[in-house]
Amino acid sequence: MFLQAILKGMVGAEMANHGYADKGCSNRRDFLKSAAGSAAALAFWGSTGQALSAAGKSKVKARNIVFVLSDDHRYDFMGFMGEGPDFLETPNMDRMAKEGAHLVNAFVGTSLCSPSRASILTGQYMHNHKIVDNQRPAPKGTVFFPQHLQKAGYETAFVGKWHMGHDDDAPRPGFDHWVSFKGQGKYVDPTLNINNTRQDFKGYTTDILTDQALGWLEDERDADKPFFMYLSYKAVHYPFEPADRYKGRYGEKAVERPETMANTERNYQTQPHWVRERRYSIHGVDHMETGQYDNDPVPSFDALYRQYAETVHGLDENLGRVLDYLDRSGLSESTLVVYMGDNGFELGEHGFYDKRDAFEESIRVPMLAYAPGLIKGGTKITDMVQNIDIAPTLLAAAGVEASASANMDGSSILPMLQGNSIPWRSHILYEYYWEWNFPATPTTFAIRGECYKYIFYHGVWDHDGFYDLETDPLERHNLINVPAYKDRIEAMKKQLFSELKADGGLEIPVRLPHGERLDQRKNRR
Repeated sequence: MFLQAILKGMVGAEMANHGYADKGCSNRRDFLKSAAGSAAALAFWGSTGQALSAAGKSKVKARNIVFVLSDDHRYDFMGFMGEGPDFLETPNMDRMAKEGAHLVNAFVGTSLCSPSRASILTGQYMHNHKIVDNQRPAPKGTVFFPQHLQKAGYETAFVGKWHMGHDDDAPRPGFDHWVSFKGQGKYVDPTLNINNTRQDFKGYTTDILTDQALGWLEDERDADKPFFMYLSYKAVHYPFEPADRYKGRYGEKAVERPETMANTERNYQTQPHWVRERRYSIHGVDHMETGQYDNDPVPSFDALYRQYAETVHGLDENLGRVLDYLDRSGLSESTLVVYMGDNGFELGEHGFYDKRDAFEESIRVPMLAYAPGLIKGGTKITDMVQNIDIAPTLLAAAGVEASASANMDGSSILPMLQGNSIPWRSHILYEYYWEWNFPATPTTFAIRGECYKYIFYHGVWDHDGFYDLETDPLERHNLINVPAYKDRIEAMKKQLFSELKADGGLEIPVRLPHGERLDQRKNRR
């Protein structure tokens, strides 16, 4: 949808060849030279877009597919990642990276549960699939990519958290087998809707969902058909609750607090005002640990951090159960396994413990792929990929083409997983719409290149954000008012809004208030 709009001549080839978002990080003089006469227009979506679309079609023998999705797992909380806590144990994620592929720069188009999950299932940005919050179901007529797999003869199953339509756990289109629960569900003793029959279970939900997935894979599917399993965990969504067997596993480990967590002038003197104010919201660190009379359910930050790590460890254990079954049964040789998180999550960065915003910890997610015989072990992909690329990638792995009406914004990364070099995007877009339920974060549009990020805030009297990701990876120093960057900022802003306008992304919906409003802020101390 987005690509088609651009290719209809909305931007000329000359402009496409001289945008700001060229591969590599140029200095200011190089940028001004390349931007002259072009206003830094749509670099990737013009001349290279068509090549990307064609190159993304890679012929492979149709594979079984297992897609595993976690909730709020940030990109660096994997044992093999140097940035995460050194005590965290994730041997199965480590194994996927060692024996398969690690997509180092994986992002979401919207860091919020339902919109991100919809982008995974449709291959579209939020402004196209129209699922903009966690309260409401998908619009009628929404097509999910497993429907294309069904038409191609795949048997499909969904197990876990759906969350598009908070109070509805009914089976959705595209799945022959259905196991789910309402809304966020709970970590212990869940009630599951299994093909329209609700059953109560005792135990830890992550374990139970894996039991359900393995039961279908082993005994319930048609062994003569290729299969697609979508396993969607509640973990590690707040409140972080590890399995009993792992509670306290990291209880004595030292927690290293992020540098931007401190409420100091250094951290906030150039940031938009709303960033500091969010510290005192339900998603801010100064909403916890504030006093004996506050009756706040959030534990201390260190306890929160350790529980998050313990919950990730249990999640990894269950991922390993799936991998072990595939290996033991011999299915690994014919199956593609993809693991990712639906959003990132801040653990103290900028004073937050949440997502929604466009800072790195919010928009970056873990993404791993494992397919013996298809993906070479130790593959590391550094190109920027997004959740909108999952649908076209998994369809390509199945040898299935979506109909033209699917209007997917993403592209297949299957060639990259196979070790091939293809034309690819030099930047990503990000969008988030202000929520009545959680009003601390404004409507946000962002464009992120390899070196720079520009963030536009809508509907709030504040300044925007501009960050040099190479020299300031913590995004502590907002350069929006630095004269030396004026031309680059204006070019990125123009590029952002040109792309959004071309794809109908500037029509922000207003929804009726629905659900609980968590708008109380703690007073500054």
